[in-house]
Amino acid sequence: MRQFLLRLLLPALLCLAAGMAAADDFVAVPPLSGHVIDQAGLLDSRQRAALDGVLTEYESRTGSQIAVLLMASTAPEAIEQYGIRVAEAWKLGRKGVDDGVILIVARDNPKALRRLRIEAGRGVQGSLTDAQSKRILEDVIAPHFRQNDFYGGLAAGVSAIAGLLDKEGLPAAQRPAAPPQDDDGGWMTLVVVLVFLAVFFLVLMKSRRRARNNLNSNDWGRGAGVIIGSILDQAARGASSSRSGGFGSSGGFTGGSSGGFSSGGGSFSGGGGTFDGGGGTFDGGGGTFDGGGASGDW
Repeated sequence: MRQFLLRLLLPALLCLAAGMAAADDFVAVPPLSGHVIDQAGLLDSRQRAALDGVLTEYESRTGSQIAVLLMASTAPEAIEQYGIRVAEAWKLGRKGVDDGVILIVARDNPKALRRLRIEAGRGVQGSLTDAQSKRILEDVIAPHFRQNDFYGGLAAGVSAIAGLLDKEGLPAAQRPAAPPQDDDGGWMTLVVVLVFLAVFFLVLMKSRRRARNNLNSNDWGRGAGVIIGSILDQAARGASSSRSGGFGSSGGFTGGSSGGFSSGGGSFSGGGGTFDGGGGTFDGGGGTFDGGGASGDW
């Protein structure tokens, strides 16, 4: 009986051990820290920030998520298998809309494992078909890469991807509601000033009648002017303080849509480096993938 159980369990244990050993050899999927993750050093910091900023702006405007992963190699896995693991780990795209796209570049992969891959979420495969993905890889990106123009190829590639996604008729991006403006401080300051001025002039009129012989009107006028001026100045300072209320008008955000991104295809520009990408707040929206996309080379 014991020998029978050993014969039954031994193959299963060997398969499990082999699987664990193989899994240890796989390239780990990096954490999703930004729209552009460059582990291969194909871009300089200015190019990476520009591309990341444009993709951040695109997500803010449309809701769709496009990410670029640049790495040395996916070996021993083919880029298709590795791309599936990346898609499952990152979950790009909105949940239920599934409008995420991942562009993977494995610079040192052998030809058999392929070096370019587009993973398309379920929700965008109507316009970003496998055939369209193949054309983007071979006709848009590869010509730049053959000239070692990696930034130009990536810029043209994501521009073409975005152009096709815009034709998908996806739900509009949900924009956060603007916080209500708090005007209570300003109104309260105005009411206090008016009440104070009314009381002040009432007391002033009564005092002038009593002290008409001891104090001429010019002195009262100057005194009143100084006091009123002081009150108005304090009121203005209070109103200004209540309006600022801890909200910095600059907000620390620069860049925005000035990157020159156009989803019409091929008109991407972003070398200005005005975007502040890689803020570390990028996160997948819960989208799903089913292996749609294409692989290519250069």
